[in-house]
Amino acid sequence: MPSTFWDHPIETIEKALSIRKQIEALQKTLSDIYGGAKPAAKRRGRPAKAASAAPVAAAGAKVDGRKAPRSAATRAKMAAAAKARWAARKNGATKPAAAKSTAAETPKKKKRTMSPEARARIAAAQRARWAKAKAA
Repeated sequence: MPSTFWDHPIETIEKALSIRKQIEALQKTLSDIYGGAKPAAKRRGRPAKAASAAPVAAAGAKVDGRKAPRSAATRAKMAAAAKARWAARKNGATKPAAAKSTAAETPKKKKRTMSPEARARIAAAQRARWAKAKAA
């Protein structure tokens, strides 16, 4: 078995060269058929998004890429709410009035504390668990 290129007989090298020329001619013919477009080189990393995967928007709906299409009426409501928030902020109110009234009406719950007897029972149970673990 020949170890290098030059160790092959000349007939074998000529045959390989002839095959190589045929391959190049076929590649040129193929590129002429497809309009000279070269095959895409393999990319590394995350594959690009396919153009066909883009959702088709209904008439009058807007697609933002992450959410479902929104109707014109929904977008108008959202714009009106945003304008109201900005107007309230401009007039000095930091939160909408509805949120303030509900927060003021709810009374604060009293913080619950544990009785000394309950704490003593928990501490005794924990000491018993540690004693059992040390004995084992």
